[in-house]
Amino acid sequence: MNNLAYNKAIDLLQEVSSSEGFLASAQNISNYKRVWARDGVICGLAALASGDENLIITFRKTLETLARNQHYNGTIPSNVMTSEEGVEVSYGGLAGRVDAVTWFVIGICQYAFHTKDYSFVKKHEANIEKCLQLLEAWEFNNKGLLYVPLSGNWADEYITDGYVLYDQLLRVWALKSYNHFANRDSLTVKIEMITAQIECNFTPHSVGEKYHERAYKEINIQDFMPCSFSPAGYKTQFDAFANSLALMLNIGSNEFQNSIIDYSLQLRNKMALRLLPAFWPPIYENDLDWNLLKNNCKYEFRNYPNEFHNGGTWSMVNGFYGLALLSKGKQKEADEVLDAINQANAVEEFSFYENFNSETKVPNGVPFCAWSAAATVFLHQNRHANFKFLV
Repeated sequence: MNNLAYNKAIDLLQEVSSSEGFLASAQNISNYKRVWARDGVICGLAALASGDENLIITFRKTLETLARNQHYNGTIPSNVMTSEEGVEVSYGGLAGRVDAVTWFVIGICQYAFHTKDYSFVKKHEANIEKCLQLLEAWEFNNKGLLYVPLSGNWADEYITDGYVLYDQLLRVWALKSYNHFANRDSLTVKIEMITAQIECNFTPHSVGEKYHERAYKEINIQDFMPCSFSPAGYKTQFDAFANSLALMLNIGSNEFQNSIIDYSLQLRNKMALRLLPAFWPPIYENDLDWNLLKNNCKYEFRNYPNEFHNGGTWSMVNGFYGLALLSKGKQKEADEVLDAINQANAVEEFSFYENFNSETKVPNGVPFCAWSAAATVFLHQNRHANFKFLV
């Protein structure tokens, strides 16, 4: 099954390769027939892991498309569509996309590191520096953590806003990736500052001045890092993507990282798909955040309980969870995650669905979703070819 699933995933990545970079899906849906920053970089990470020269060339094209269309203030496009009518650039829908900026920096540096084309970082140094300057501005209070608007990242129809854990962690990964080349003391200090703020505000029994002391005391963090907080308080759902990044980046005490692993394994084993939901628990109609959730959609509402971001299961997210488990020596558990991802991707003759209902296992979203295929590729290669990302 694993080899078949891997080959099918490679085939899909080849199918979504275009002259401008990776498209989000092979399905003929206009919004997905675009080069997206986060989707494109995640597919690019899979390309690097695969060693496939053509896919790696497509990754380079993806990054060059994003760089070419960077806004003068530093914003990286959420997505770019090139057609006979010209180039259509979006920097976000209801809000801008903060994670487009960090994924772009990660992508440039990972590409340069694995292809040993260090000149690629130099070529895009001005683009990266604009990104870093913009991220500084997005702190607003100059205290280390990004302030992210509602709808400001991949979970663009979910309830997270303010100091969103996922975005802080991506920024750390981006800075560490860039500092591998820049080797700058100021970047090292910044990485340490952000890491300290993450540990201070998102882990239990931490020392130091909190952003929101009263709210921190009220939520009593125990098993994992909460997904976000703002002046209105904390949102306490388990964010599988963010907590996986925290493990990969080795943030938090060893004891607390072990508690994240224990919680995640218990949760995964309870789920019908044997995969982690994106956020947990789901939000229901009688919950306080339901109105916030139901109104945060530009088109149709998709965040029913156990679906989409609201407790739905994504192969892509679980790909990073598998990497996190491998980074902690949990090889057997990572193998189980890879097997479950491959089974999910194989539904309806390898339709590579975007996400699934975590309770019924019914597929949701767009089929032939490129980053669902990417999850299989980069986790398979990390496990079986000892491929490692620059972290």
